[in-house]
Amino acid sequence: MERRLDANARDALKDRFKLPLIAAPMFLVSGVDLVAAACAAGVIGSFPTVNCRTEDELDAWIADIRDRAARAADETGNAPAPWCPNLVVHRSNPRLMEDLAVLLRRKPEVVITSVGSPAPVLKQLHEAGVGVFADVATVRHAERAVESGADGLVLLTAGAGGQTGWLNPLAFVRAVRAFFDGPLVLAGGVSDGAALFGAQAMGYDLGYMGTKFIATRESMAKRAYKDMLVASRADDILLTRAFTGLETNMLRPSIVAAGLDPDDLPARGMIDISKDISLESRDSRPKRWKDIWSAGHSVSGVDAVTSVAELVETTRSEYQAALEDFERRISRNFRR
Repeated sequence: MERRLDANARDALKDRFKLPLIAAPMFLVSGVDLVAAACAAGVIGSFPTVNCRTEDELDAWIADIRDRAARAADETGNAPAPWCPNLVVHRSNPRLMEDLAVLLRRKPEVVITSVGSPAPVLKQLHEAGVGVFADVATVRHAERAVESGADGLVLLTAGAGGQTGWLNPLAFVRAVRAFFDGPLVLAGGVSDGAALFGAQAMGYDLGYMGTKFIATRESMAKRAYKDMLVASRADDILLTRAFTGLETNMLRPSIVAAGLDPDDLPARGMIDISKDISLESRDSRPKRWKDIWSAGHSVSGVDAVTSVAELVETTRSEYQAALEDFERRISRNFRR
């Protein structure tokens, strides 16, 4: 099936990036402030549409993001990077069709689909002129997304925060490159500019950065969550099925803070936290995602709570340094 984003359209998007980076869409974390700041800083800002309580709120969010991006463009003279909604296409999303209607009206340049095949929404989005990137965790799912006409793929690999993949990022990208020449995004383990540069050397076009964007002043995460990220490292990440039924990377310290033993969780299936913890007030019981928090292996790279602009600029400097170091190594190793 023909793709919406051809090579010329992809090049036009790249011209608006300061870095080949997407601020990953994160449940209860990515909001208007984070997305608008990311776009203004020159990286794609994305957000799950389910972060909005209603389709009317989603429409208002998009209008606000657009207005802020336009003001940033006027102030800097540079076109902002695209904003990108993330649409959960699984049948468990009761607002899928309502949110899709908003996106068809607002016409973002790109939409990322998650938790299922993009096929149910892809045709309508393409007809509206919207590019579609599909979030996939297996080679077979990647093949199916390409067959359905997806313009790009987000490869969910081992180390991604929240509901994660399990494939090695090197092996995954090489397997997909055997049948797909479109844009590929690495999700999992992008902790700095050097990792982003390495992702491109492997064959990815862009990287997701999620965990470090949680620890920005613009994210919707609680301050305690941000501070826990600063205090944690990769060894504090626990891969478990206990909270969602799917393999999910969670912060061990948040599990402990909720009164649970991270070393004694069910091997599979969902924990009913209201039954596992006896608290006087029903409202004070810990809740998945709100009180038991996710993070990826890249948490070792979180050393401070910063602004989005500072994070992007630091990552850009790291990326440039990695490029220069690579050029020196190549020159030294292959000189005659």
